[in-house]
Amino acid sequence: MSVLEIKDLHVSIDTEQGPKEILKGVTLTIKSGETHAIMGPNGSGKSTLASSIAGHPRYNVTGGEILLDGENVLEMSVDERARAGLFLAMQYPVEVPGVTMTNFLRTAKTAIDGEAPSLRHWTKDVKSAMENLKIDADFANRNVNEGFSGGEKKRVEILQLELFKPKFAVLDETDSGLDVDALRIVSEGVNRAHEANNMGTLLITHYTRILRYIKPDFVHVFVDGHIAEEGGPELADRLEEEGYDRYLAKA
Repeated sequence: MSVLEIKDLHVSIDTEQGPKEILKGVTLTIKSGETHAIMGPNGSGKSTLASSIAGHPRYNVTGGEILLDGENVLEMSVDERARAGLFLAMQYPVEVPGVTMTNFLRTAKTAIDGEAPSLRHWTKDVKSAMENLKIDADFANRNVNEGFSGGEKKRVEILQLELFKPKFAVLDETDSGLDVDALRIVSEGVNRAHEANNMGTLLITHYTRILRYIKPDFVHVFVDGHIAEEGGPELADRLEEEGYDRYLAKA
């Protein structure tokens, strides 16, 4: 079993007015096979947490720790974090002109595993994953995310998730911009990866609709850079009914 531990994490960004603290002491432990949902209003620091785990250079960790199976994630480069088993599905996936999906996926898989996958098995795996995610076969020859719709980009993120088989996935508002059908397809992909690899999942969202498809074990309410309340799936239902006003009043 693997464990991702976030201990008293403080993170700031540089602004014209000087450093601004975004995360104000976040503590969270995720184990293999667990799904944790983080919910909260805009500007509460949810995406900052995701980016800090992944190693985005904009975010300065000023205190605390992130440990993966006891190893200090903060001392790892972004690619080392990926090879160690961390995966980030971005809220706004970027286009990569000049790099085809086929080349990107196999190159990334080779870098993560330390050796190239068997071409015969790899081709079969990619084809199967694309079919499950309703991604047209022609997309394999297109440049990464170039000209893709928002929903297509999100499906390609989950394609990577299924093929790369990380220990832990951080899904940063993967549900944003998806229609009902795309939400179901993406959620099914996350569930397949979860079941196949006993993957731990940190699911960041504003709304409960994705939680109808991806069932969380734990729900954390994120307000003003810290976790304001924790509970089980029933907490998400309460948030749907009551909103975040009572947390914001205390912030």
